[in-house]
Amino acid sequence: MKAVNITFKFSDGQPEQTHVAAEGESVLDVALNNGIQLQHNCGGVCGCSTCHVYVLQGGDELPEISDKEEDFIDRAVNPRLSSRLACQCVVQAASENLVIEIPQQDFLGH
Repeated sequence: MKAVNITFKFSDGQPEQTHVAAEGESVLDVALNNGIQLQHNCGGVCGCSTCHVYVLQGGDELPEISDKEEDFIDRAVNPRLSSRLACQCVVQAASENLVIEIPQQDFLGH
């Protein structure tokens, strides 16, 4: 099984971080497993738009975007053509390295 590097860039100016992902792991899983705060109000089941990210590199190797995911992205803050939900960006066997940008997040109560 091939390991894939995911580089996380942050809109809020934090230094970027690179972590290894295994096939079948989502970008959300990798972020949370490495202490990166990424909102995930629905628990990662494609039930909200809080884990919205921008895929800057490697997006062609991710699973195709579903209608449900597209609907939630439409509700996200500042969606772009490169927008995805981190819970739906699952590393595939053929995946290349990914570069993900985490947009500014407004944490409720913070």
